[in-house]
Amino acid sequence: MKRGLQLIVIAIISILVLAACGSEDTSGTSKSKDSKDNGGKKTYHIGATQIVEHPSLDEAYRGFQAALKDAGLDVEYDLQSAQGDQNNVAPIANNFVADNVDLIFANSTPSALGAVQATSEIPIVFTSVTDAVAAGLVKSMDEPGQNVTGVLDLHPDAIKKTVEFIDENFDGATVGLIYNAGEQNSVTQIEAVKKAAEGTSLTLSERTVASSAEVQQAATTLVGEADVFYIVTDNTVVSALDSVIGVANEQDIPLIVGEPDSLKKGGFATFGIDYYTIGYRSGEMAAAILTGEKKISEIPVEYPKEIQLFINKQAAEKQGVEWNKEWDEKAKLVEQE
Repeated sequence: MKRGLQLIVIAIISILVLAACGSEDTSGTSKSKDSKDNGGKKTYHIGATQIVEHPSLDEAYRGFQAALKDAGLDVEYDLQSAQGDQNNVAPIANNFVADNVDLIFANSTPSALGAVQATSEIPIVFTSVTDAVAAGLVKSMDEPGQNVTGVLDLHPDAIKKTVEFIDENFDGATVGLIYNAGEQNSVTQIEAVKKAAEGTSLTLSERTVASSAEVQQAATTLVGEADVFYIVTDNTVVSALDSVIGVANEQDIPLIVGEPDSLKKGGFATFGIDYYTIGYRSGEMAAAILTGEKKISEIPVEYPKEIQLFINKQAAEKQGVEWNKEWDEKAKLVEQE
């Protein structure tokens, strides 16, 4: 009997121990579901919306994340790409609003417009936007509004300097422009190109596209007409840049682009900015807003701070460009990937 009683006591103790472990596991599971209770440190939810995936936008997103990490914030991201289809922009933004995210990072003009139309309450920080005022995103650069601010991707002198570079090195050239007339950022840039080309030796020839599938045909129709291609930061064309590079290399047409990341793929030259840096600056803005250091309405929209001539020497050779020794000192050389 004593042996039997001993076994019963051991069994009861074992059950109690197992029950205690089960309570602890359940508690731990419950805490992990509440992502804002991370050992007393808040975890922020950020919805990131991007019109399409291409190197420049991807670099901006990487810079945004790095800034928040450097600020010491715990962040859970929900990155959604519209896959180049503007019909997908509004549903993405509306889903972020339904999820009640702490902040929306809008990476491109269409994405920012979708976010602004979806909410007037949730803070929106944008970048990779060319002209926020013309696009209707903000009232002014200094007083953007109640829930939106960000960093532009166009330095005020970028297009002017790029057109001057083409004029100096390709005197009398016809410059082929390919862009999506449905992108407000592209329309703004093309108007700036036209203005910068006034009084120069250059002639402009335009082709518009509605989708990335039309880009190669547009480039092909410019062969024999254009001496130089100039592709601004148009998301539709940049996402299909390989097709333009193929035509440029085959036909010995120098390919001027709007940002350095397109040089890594095979563009020849640009006066541009580093998209990682504008993404990083946007992340610094987001950190200040999330921590309450600043109200979003108190943060003006900013231009990129730096601009430089970038050249891909390998692309120059492929596109029949005669090397100018001055570029060795003036330009930052970019290696092709």
